[in-house]
Amino acid sequence: MTDQSRRPRRSLTPPVVQEERTVHRATAAASVGNVAEWYDFGIYSYLAAVVLDRVFFSEFGEWAAVYTLGAFAAAFVMRPLGGLIFGRIGDRYGRTKVLSATILLMAVATVLLGLVPSYGAAGMLAPVLVLLIRMLQGFSAGGEYVGALTLMAEYAPDRRRGFFGSWLEFSTITGYALGASTCGAVIALLPDEQLFTWGWRVPFMLALPLGIAGLYLRMRLEDTPAFRQQMERSPALATMSTKRAVQIVLRHYRTAALVAAGVIVAWNVTNYVLTNYVPTYLTGTLPRFGESGTSSGVATGMQVAVMLVMLCAIAGVGRLSDRIGRKPVLMTGSVALVLLGLPAVWLLRAGMAGQVAGLLIIGLCLVCFAAVSPSTLPALFPTMIRYSSLAVIFNLSVSLFAGTAPTIIEAAVTTTGNLDWPGYYLIGAGVIGIIATHYLREHAGEPLDGAAPLTSSAELPPPPLSEDGVPLEQPR
Repeated sequence: MTDQSRRPRRSLTPPVVQEERTVHRATAAASVGNVAEWYDFGIYSYLAAVVLDRVFFSEFGEWAAVYTLGAFAAAFVMRPLGGLIFGRIGDRYGRTKVLSATILLMAVATVLLGLVPSYGAAGMLAPVLVLLIRMLQGFSAGGEYVGALTLMAEYAPDRRRGFFGSWLEFSTITGYALGASTCGAVIALLPDEQLFTWGWRVPFMLALPLGIAGLYLRMRLEDTPAFRQQMERSPALATMSTKRAVQIVLRHYRTAALVAAGVIVAWNVTNYVLTNYVPTYLTGTLPRFGESGTSSGVATGMQVAVMLVMLCAIAGVGRLSDRIGRKPVLMTGSVALVLLGLPAVWLLRAGMAGQVAGLLIIGLCLVCFAAVSPSTLPALFPTMIRYSSLAVIFNLSVSLFAGTAPTIIEAAVTTTGNLDWPGYYLIGAGVIGIIATHYLREHAGEPLDGAAPLTSSAELPPPPLSEDGVPLEQPR
């Protein structure tokens, strides 16, 4: 870890005090926008094995599910490019401007996806349009999540960054749960004829009002304290080239980049197995191999229930990491994946009780990553390259290893007939998480690299009172 030892020490500067209500507004702006973003991104996977494989890929036989998940994976081809472009803009001109653009782009793309004609009406044009729009969604997502993560971390007080960061993943899970609930309601309430002709389009149309709400909140928010400090201190950094930013990462932050990539892979493989592959596994893959799967409505209901459990736990785990550190929480999740990944998949084949237990195991492993990664990753890089570095590392890691996981797992199961492949993936994710966490430097409670210490008005000691109980001015 010699690259970390060469970093300059942070100067001793007085803390910046941020109004508590402003911190809450920033949390709301990042979170509500993130709900909309991941509702948009997630509904495709919940409809994939129930509707979309027959609407857009009806002529591909037993490989229809693979092609449908392949279109889902295609979005990840564009995520690194979106991360590179939006990340550099965010480091140059500010976080809030970029986040307003990404949520608008995602909402428009999702509505367009709901307007694509079926294969029966448009032939091969239908899957081609789906592919292109999914790539547009991926381009938007490449800048969205890391931008929201950066904004949240740079607004959060140092002593409570784990708690506030956990709300970002609270919103991500909320977006997925909202998408699953909406899709489940449409599937349950409509007969097949209406579902396949127009009903499946309804969840996509609902993206527009959600996107508008997130856009409104973000446009009213000023940029982060860390970014404003940087622009006041070194405005010339706004003109730094992409090449120079890459050189800084390679020269001074190599270990940080590798650690970040490892945490991201472990976290997101678990996430995409749970949220994007398990619905297909339960409703399509298991019945195809003669195992007891479940109906789409029941599978969706179980997933929503598990997500509600995760929502109840995630903020508490984030707060815990502010007290005991990020590393113990990440290591717990990684070791649990190695030990319980395969048993969790076996439980998915053991009837409804087993399926609930298997989903809970994967979900609680995921909480260990989701609750602390949003506060862990931004602390690895300085303000001047934080957004762009994380955007590229995050999206390359997700695109290569996590976003492709559902497609690779389904192709492996289809080819080999071995239903344990999801468990092998979870074990691999756990091993990577253990290695990355071992080399991670603990940052809990510390200022972000390149920023002054940050506290909030709620953390200041109360002012002295007069004999009549009137607050007096603090002595200087």
